[in-house]
Amino acid sequence: MKIVTVFICSLALAICAIAPAAASEDANSTINDSEEGKCVDGLVIPVWQPTTNLTFGDRFARGLVYFLALIYLFIGVSIVSDRFMAAIEVITSKEKEVKIRKPDGETQIVVVRVWNETVANLTLMALGSSAPEILLSIIEIIAKNFNAGDLGPGTIVGSAAYNLFVIIAICVMVIPNGEVRKIKHLRVFFVTATWSVFAYIWLYLILAQFTPGRVDVWEGFLTFLFFPATVLTAYIADKRLLIYKYIGKQYRMNKRGVIVQVEGDAGLEMNNRDDGIKVLEENGDVSQEINDFEEARREYISTLKDLRKKYPQNDLENLEIMAQEQLMNRGPKSRAFYRIQATRKMMGSGNIMRKISERAQSDLSEVKAELQRVDVDEVDDDTVCKVYFEPGHYTVMENCGEFEVRVVRRGDLSCHITVDFETEDGSAEAGSDYVGKKGTLTFAPGVDEQRFSIEVIDDEVFEQDEHFYVRLSNVSEPAILSTPKVATVMILDDDHGGIFAFSSKDHEVVESVGTYELKVQRFSGARGKVIIPYWAEDGTAKAGKDYEPLQGELEFENNEIEKMIPLVILEEGSYEKDVLLYVNLGEPQMVGDELASMVQEAEAKAPEDLTEEDKMALLGRPKAGDVVRAQIRIKESKEFKNTVDKLVQRANASLLIGTSSWKEQFSEALTVSAGDDGGSDEGDGEEPTPSCADYIMHFLTLFWKIIFAFIPPTDMSGGYLCFVISIFCIGVVTAIIGDVASHFGCTLGIRDSVTAIVFVALGTSIPDTFASKVAAIQDKYADASVGNVTGSNAVNVFLGIGVAWTIAAVYHAAKGRHFEVEPGNLAFSVTLFCTEALIAIFVLVMRRSKSIGGELGGPVTAKYITATIFVGLWLFYLVMSSLEAYGVIKGF
Repeated sequence: MKIVTVFICSLALAICAIAPAAASEDANSTINDSEEGKCVDGLVIPVWQPTTNLTFGDRFARGLVYFLALIYLFIGVSIVSDRFMAAIEVITSKEKEVKIRKPDGETQIVVVRVWNETVANLTLMALGSSAPEILLSIIEIIAKNFNAGDLGPGTIVGSAAYNLFVIIAICVMVIPNGEVRKIKHLRVFFVTATWSVFAYIWLYLILAQFTPGRVDVWEGFLTFLFFPATVLTAYIADKRLLIYKYIGKQYRMNKRGVIVQVEGDAGLEMNNRDDGIKVLEENGDVSQEINDFEEARREYISTLKDLRKKYPQNDLENLEIMAQEQLMNRGPKSRAFYRIQATRKMMGSGNIMRKISERAQSDLSEVKAELQRVDVDEVDDDTVCKVYFEPGHYTVMENCGEFEVRVVRRGDLSCHITVDFETEDGSAEAGSDYVGKKGTLTFAPGVDEQRFSIEVIDDEVFEQDEHFYVRLSNVSEPAILSTPKVATVMILDDDHGGIFAFSSKDHEVVESVGTYELKVQRFSGARGKVIIPYWAEDGTAKAGKDYEPLQGELEFENNEIEKMIPLVILEEGSYEKDVLLYVNLGEPQMVGDELASMVQEAEAKAPEDLTEEDKMALLGRPKAGDVVRAQIRIKESKEFKNTVDKLVQRANASLLIGTSSWKEQFSEALTVSAGDDGGSDEGDGEEPTPSCADYIMHFLTLFWKIIFAFIPPTDMSGGYLCFVISIFCIGVVTAIIGDVASHFGCTLGIRDSVTAIVFVALGTSIPDTFASKVAAIQDKYADASVGNVTGSNAVNVFLGIGVAWTIAAVYHAAKGRHFEVEPGNLAFSVTLFCTEALIAIFVLVMRRSKSIGGELGGPVTAKYITATIFVGLWLFYLVMSSLEAYGVIKGF
């Protein structure tokens, strides 16, 4: 990726260096003289005096200064756009409550997004990613006394070409070999692609056909009106309103029990499925049914079992958090998320994806309730009698004998009801792992709970952890079954001396905690008496100063599965303490019973002399687990975010990229974080440390980070205050970029139109390049990386040029004049871009054939051919536009 960026920058410099030289000597003389005459003060930055009689060395030195200043300003506008996009993400993540009525008459309140995804992408999201280009066009009009300029429109057209050709070429190449990414919302893509091509055709028509050389008020205003038309038609395509106009808003329950809005095709799919998942609709007259929770339960069990095998040292709380994080990591991310992630990684501000794990683990007690939420909260209704399991999950040891299952009823307790129950095999089988049972529970008037026992069969065979179900059915009227109506029972095998490990690898404690108890767990068995030594080891924390020296032995009795190591933290009274120490576990030893003697005898025998009984004894020896070294971080204070639960429940990226306080913003601005692409799964090794490049980028961007940390946090006023102030800051930085770019061009004799399509367009599009690259790799679909490009290109024209030209046309009409716009290079660039855009879209459509299968990725040969075509189109566009600007070839 870095090589591609360096290549593009070098190419841009080469084009600017050779384009003027391609013209004749007379043309060069005229250009240089005219350019010198245009070196006037900008809106914010005055011109560098003197502007005449400059030597080649002076021009080169000034050009280099302006060029470096442009790069630094591009970094600044990327960082403030980060804040702007964070505000947009928070705004578009707003939720509302929707009442759902079930067939039995019961109502339920669920939460759905207020903003439609397509509308959000084409309005605020597009504005956020394209704000510099749009504002540059508007500011340039104002700076030139409402006369037309080349920098703003040229940047918009140049940025569109870069986005469509280069970004898509990169996205095609970065997909791993053999994988493909398809556009999910194909109808929306075709609508936005049509509008994006039409936008530039429309520019050509009003510049060169309708009113050549001028733009009337109606033309400018109609250009702006095409923006809401784009959003409306895309929304219609997304919701299929013209085809299925009687279909209302639909909602379904996702795999985590959260109600989400159904996309058009997805809604039709869900209606046709036979797995019990039903669509919920707002229309109370339509029959409505809710998901019975079976799919969520199956996925929960599957994920939990996989994680238990991979991380056997973790307790159930940690495993459930990890399962939720996996579901959240797999979920789709918004355009804002990928844009901000790319910017922060480039600027040494860390990888946002890692925060999913960091924040979920910061305090288990705070987020556990929301992390484990796999069902929608039910609304209490005293008039309806509901029967269900409480709790819905049971975890028992194999040697427990019997355990009780609890069934409760809520609501009206005045009636006499009955309900049947029956066990059902999962991976555990009745007769070998548990005793199957079925029967009928009777609730007399006033009785709100009943219990029954299930027997677990204990054997001497090592097994994986297994599970089975208990199901309620046939409840008598007027009662109804509510979720959970199926209880899950997980049986933990105990035929082993046990594996011993800390419950988690990293611990964070406050200095004033006094005694902190480190939990040591015994899992995968609990047989026999076992002793395990432990001791503390200094890190940056010192024994006797930060904590009391620690050494001893833990003694686990038979069937005992956890012990605590008391670690005494000494309160020193430092301001922001942050020190580390380590606690280690030694090898466990079985002592004091017949099994221990059997193990010792078996260990003394040669392998060929071992009997089956000896082998069983050796298999049952206690072992040390993976986490036998715990890292303890002692801190003075810790700040938690009050919206972490929403992040985990909804997989909502707005929490990760949003901020809750100025303190947090300045802390992030002053902190260097690793920006690598390391995974976020727990147990994957030490936390990555910042690289040299991270430190360099941090200190280079520190000024911008501190300045823009003064912008109000996104949690303030629902993100709107941050939105307004951020766009004002973008406008200020963009105005400076416009002045510096203009001074850069006139100093080196480069036309504004060439500066726009080569330098400014490239500089403002680099963050989108990295964002689309990450989105292409991480998303299952190509919408976030490819589908948004066409919509953004259309919005750039309709907002950036439409608003600017409408303002200028109205101003000149009020003065009794026409707003004059010379077609010149812009008309040529627009025509060239439209032609190439049609070729690019045709190539993308052809890639959906069976031989490739999607817009991105595919066979290696297809990837290289596609990328070559797209990069070739962009190079041809740059060269031809530059040559036309200098009169080497004839335009319109």
